[in-house]
Amino acid sequence: MSEQAEVTGPLPVVDWLKLPEGDDPYLEGHKCEACGAVYLGERIVCSKCGVRDQISPTKLSNKGKLYAYSIVFRSFPGIEVPYISAIVDLEGGGTVKGNLIGIDPDPEKIEFDMAVDVVYKDALGRKDNDGNSYISYFFQPAA
Repeated sequence: MSEQAEVTGPLPVVDWLKLPEGDDPYLEGHKCEACGAVYLGERIVCSKCGVRDQISPTKLSNKGKLYAYSIVFRSFPGIEVPYISAIVDLEGGGTVKGNLIGIDPDPEKIEFDMAVDVVYKDALGRKDNDGNSYISYFFQPAA
């Protein structure tokens, strides 16, 4: 292992995926206290209303609706295709891109505005150079 501290669990694939010890994973957004806009990633200025220094972290919902999608048939070597790349509007604010799983990549079976849940799973068996696994988030049709 490298000179970094020993990792005791999976690593998040993105900064906004939080893995609190002893609690469920969640996606973290940043909400403008002035206008209510929600963003992924930290910022100090709101893109919607322009206010400065009034943005704070917020836990995003695990429920949303499919806004847009694309069925991907060609990708990097080692990435299984086809898969569904999706954009989801989360309840309470926040728009997130990720993969839609648990449904056939067939336009006849996918509906815009369909309810989806955010689920957290192993990131397709990927590991870092030290052998640590990753955890990612995915969308699946709501139960």
